[in-house]
Amino acid sequence: MSKAIYIASSEANSGKSVITLGLMNILVGKIKKIAYFKPVIRENGPNKKDIYIETMIDHFGLNIKYEDCFAFTYNELLKYRSEGNTAFIIDTIISKYKKLEDTHDFVLVDGTDFDGDGASFEFSSNVQIAKNLGLPLILISKGDGYTPDEITKNILTTCQLLLNKEVPLLAVIANKIAATDTEELKQLFTERLPVNVLSSIIPYFKDLANPTMKEIVETLNGKLLFGHNYLTNQVDHYIVGAMQLRNCLTRLQENTLIVTPGDRGDIIVAMVQANLSKNYPKVAGMVLSGGLEPDEPIVKLIEGLETVIPIVQVQTGTFETVNKVGSIHSRIYFDNQFKIELAIETFEKYIDTNTILDKIVTSKPEGITPRMFQYQLVKRAKTLKKHIVLPEGTDDRILIAAAKLLKQDVVKLTILGKPEEIKTALKRLNLPLDLDNVAIINPLQSPLFPEYVNTLYELRKSKNVNMDMATDLMKDGSYFGTMMVYKGDADGMVSGAINTTQHTIRPALQFVKTKPGVSTVSSVFFMCLEDRVTVFGDCAVNPNPTSEQLADIAISSAESSTMFGIEPKIAMLSYSSGTSGQGEEVEKVRRATELIKIRRPDLLVEGPIQYDAAVDGAIGKQKMPKSKVAGQATVLIFPDLNTGNNTYKAVQRETGAVAIGPMLQGLNKPVNDLSRGCTVDDIFNTVVITAIQAQQ
Repeated sequence: MSKAIYIASSEANSGKSVITLGLMNILVGKIKKIAYFKPVIRENGPNKKDIYIETMIDHFGLNIKYEDCFAFTYNELLKYRSEGNTAFIIDTIISKYKKLEDTHDFVLVDGTDFDGDGASFEFSSNVQIAKNLGLPLILISKGDGYTPDEITKNILTTCQLLLNKEVPLLAVIANKIAATDTEELKQLFTERLPVNVLSSIIPYFKDLANPTMKEIVETLNGKLLFGHNYLTNQVDHYIVGAMQLRNCLTRLQENTLIVTPGDRGDIIVAMVQANLSKNYPKVAGMVLSGGLEPDEPIVKLIEGLETVIPIVQVQTGTFETVNKVGSIHSRIYFDNQFKIELAIETFEKYIDTNTILDKIVTSKPEGITPRMFQYQLVKRAKTLKKHIVLPEGTDDRILIAAAKLLKQDVVKLTILGKPEEIKTALKRLNLPLDLDNVAIINPLQSPLFPEYVNTLYELRKSKNVNMDMATDLMKDGSYFGTMMVYKGDADGMVSGAINTTQHTIRPALQFVKTKPGVSTVSSVFFMCLEDRVTVFGDCAVNPNPTSEQLADIAISSAESSTMFGIEPKIAMLSYSSGTSGQGEEVEKVRRATELIKIRRPDLLVEGPIQYDAAVDGAIGKQKMPKSKVAGQATVLIFPDLNTGNNTYKAVQRETGAVAIGPMLQGLNKPVNDLSRGCTVDDIFNTVVITAIQAQQ
């Protein structure tokens, strides 16, 4: 029974990293302990790490040491080969792989993929390694430069080689296929490939194939003069800026790199200005050839600008520099989130992920890890896209999170704020926010504003709210956004990056109201610990709940837990366990536990119980040996806000846990609050859980 899969490409520049990233993303969503292994790595200069290993560990948060992820560098491999030490090479690779296999549930093995005349030999080496490891293989075939018939024949030849070597082939993925060839290739695959081999086709995408400015700088060994914050700019075109300025400007296309001698101050200034102009496309960057730096006045001018494209100085001449730029093959670096997310998105769009998982995963360990939880959240949100409103459009974190959400096609969005200010911020942040898929609304200019004011007046006139007061309130983003949710113009709202919790939830309490049968609005955090996900409630809303309110909070938290795929085992926390303690606070918790058992006899609940007895198996067994909850609680209910808020923050800071929330529960429609210290990931996660709430 295999606990791993081997990924190999039949030739260089196949775009294999798209497949390894995509596979790893779906694997971490299903498997608790996963490792990445690359038998042979290519050195990237002194003290530099292999970019593929670095990307996997960093992006997916793999709990694995870098040095355990490979067996040899390419130079070491060549040395041992030249000495005839093939057996030593294979034995070392097996030993390193087995170390990972023994300590992990699954290993993704990424084969070698080197350029040059030895590429075909490298594939034979991959086949040999896969056979010795006893692993099935997924074959990546490059499509660009070949006809559909040639691609199919190349794959059939490789299939025969694998059959001869007795290496099982699970799937074939043809990558970088011209859009005009996909249907013909699909038909050829159906007619000619073995029926037991899963076949997939991924079209060519320039956004994945073209290099970034970071790759330009590193390949040219250039000196970066300006634009350190924009090295992720993608280069889709390049031109030589040696002609007159007007002719240079007419040749600009989106994401153009300009190669020009360093003494062409007119070109340099014009290209920087063109990038800022609404009338010209985005400029990716500039390379200044000939070892020449701009004159001092030009440097001074550029230094005073807020947004500056990457400007790189190289020693080579213009012609040689252009040739080097044209030969660059893009790679996906760990710090290029845009390309990583695009690679994963592309994989999931064109690969039948459920089928390929069934083929490669032979066992599915029980339990849920934080990565599995977050993966499943995003996947679930995508199944039925909901419309979420973000009222704090002036905050950069909101805009960055919005771009990420839209890029992954998770939700529909409305952002509140002045459109011209938001668009200026997007350009300053270099954000590729697709304005066709997001509404940017200034509440005061919205045609819905009068209707919303009138609705608020009707809802609140019994509370002495007049029309003037309703008009003033509706100018506020929290009120306008909440009214969008109330009226059905949005499915949920997320706020609090700038505003206080009270400011965020007050409108919801005033007119969205609570669900039938619920009298207490409360909150939970999903605490993503190293090896599990638990639910903490209430850590954000109710300062000193009564027994009845604690029971409400616990029942709502259990329902939230079930909604998000976590089996609820409720621990009602206190400073004593069982019958060992006395006192008003303990009795409050004991009474709440009794109420839960009466109201919801189907729920597993224990209380009062101490935190350690609730989550630690050994302590739970010692203190409460007959309990079905002690030592394995998944829903932890705190007796008051002081305890809950401090505990969740302590756990978050001391363990490095990801705290997703707070998620408000008990409202008729989802409105969720952010911390004013929230990160982009916090915003992203909160929008995702709000969308899932809206699906209910």
